[in-house]
Amino acid sequence: MKKYVIIYLNMLLVAFVVASCSLKGGPTSSGRAYELLVVADDVWERPAGRALYNVLDSDVPGLPQSEPSFRIMSTSPKNFDSTLKLVRNIIIVDIKNIYSKGSFKFARDLYSSPQIILTIQAPDEEVFEKFVTENKQIIIDFFTRAEMNRQIVTLEKKHNSFISQRVDSLFGCKIWIPRELGRYKTGIDFFWASTDRGAADQNFVMYSYPYTDKNTFTKEFFVHKRDSVMKANIPGYKEGVYMATDTLLTDVKPISVHKKYAMEARGLWRMEGDFMGGPFVSHSRVDEVNQRVITAEVFIYSPEKMKRNLLRQMEASLYTLQLPGELQEKEIPLGVIKETEQIKK
Repeated sequence: MKKYVIIYLNMLLVAFVVASCSLKGGPTSSGRAYELLVVADDVWERPAGRALYNVLDSDVPGLPQSEPSFRIMSTSPKNFDSTLKLVRNIIIVDIKNIYSKGSFKFARDLYSSPQIILTIQAPDEEVFEKFVTENKQIIIDFFTRAEMNRQIVTLEKKHNSFISQRVDSLFGCKIWIPRELGRYKTGIDFFWASTDRGAADQNFVMYSYPYTDKNTFTKEFFVHKRDSVMKANIPGYKEGVYMATDTLLTDVKPISVHKKYAMEARGLWRMEGDFMGGPFVSHSRVDEVNQRVITAEVFIYSPEKMKRNLLRQMEASLYTLQLPGELQEKEIPLGVIKETEQIKK
């Protein structure tokens, strides 16, 4: 079991999170990406509170080392003042006997913007503990999606226009990639952009191949295709060194992007014949217009450094991808699945 640590807000943190004014005239939310404030009384130190902490502190999947999903802070309701109400991600623990069961309630931009507040209600601590444990992934996805949506808003305003044009010319697709990715390489039905940094290196890859049947969307087919594409296009520093997929530490699952099927692959890559490696996330989708599969991938190389935020920042770009048939549709929902979708169910 992980060591149970409670991170309390102090004056230095309060000074750090003091917000400025937004363009709309209201306060701008404070705090860093994937930082979260829990508002709870003494229950925070009892089993019910520990259950919530363990949910928020659970490891991010697909990373080579243990990294928590969020940086957790806590405060009591009586200390939840006007300054702390500006924090961008907030969970309010609401345990009262007026409730008949565990449930969620959410609010957006209540005290600042952008801000998301999730209230978890339960009639008693036992029900609360069970409810948050059973809904672990929903809680994690709720705040992860909120942060990715914020990154997508940033990308819309600040993306690498040159890379977007190259992707459009090669694949007929639209995507937003961070400005920092300035180096690129092209191949046959292949594109690679990178920050080209020795540490904290962020990368984007796109490639395509003919769509045959549903068997295309299996882990075995994906790994085989990825390995062949990467071996041909991302060689190492000497002959015999190339990028490969760590099959045992790669998982695939179906997701929805723009209300259509996509296969997400998440895992680790490594350089055969070298010691380099790191995490990757990819989306594979069917381009119905051209009867091909488009795979968009992001991967990180950041030895001995934390990778959570680097990967999630890049992962948001995958949700901005629009395939040729989607470019003509006027109401394509740009961004991740609404963070409130599972909460409302």
